[in-house]
Amino acid sequence: MTDDNNKVSRDVCETTCIHEDVVKRVQPLLEEMNDAELLFKALSDSTRLKITYALTLEKELCVCDVATIIGSTTATASHHLRYLRNMGLAKYRKEGKLVYYSVVDEHVRQLVSLALDHSKEGWNK
Repeated sequence: MTDDNNKVSRDVCETTCIHEDVVKRVQPLLEEMNDAELLFKALSDSTRLKITYALTLEKELCVCDVATIIGSTTATASHHLRYLRNMGLAKYRKEGKLVYYSVVDEHVRQLVSLALDHSKEGWNK
């Protein structure tokens, strides 16, 4: 395998060597990640991530506030909020004609906070 400079890439094994004990230990545990995959899928959309982040900054936000914050229509904001709710990341309550959303628990808050902290460290540079 070569990189852009036609040099041999050093980040790939040069021979096949399977550590069977490690594979047998780790491979079955991957099934535990199925639900976590859905969580990251929900947050992989930049608008939903921004909405979730906004919800971590306030105790709760009404749909109209979310729409204004992200610069969208209330229908678009409502669609994203409903998706987050269906994925178990947000919850809502209705007060008269207004609907307020909040993050479902501290885990969601921590995930968003960790992602933000990690991005501030310049990991992708």
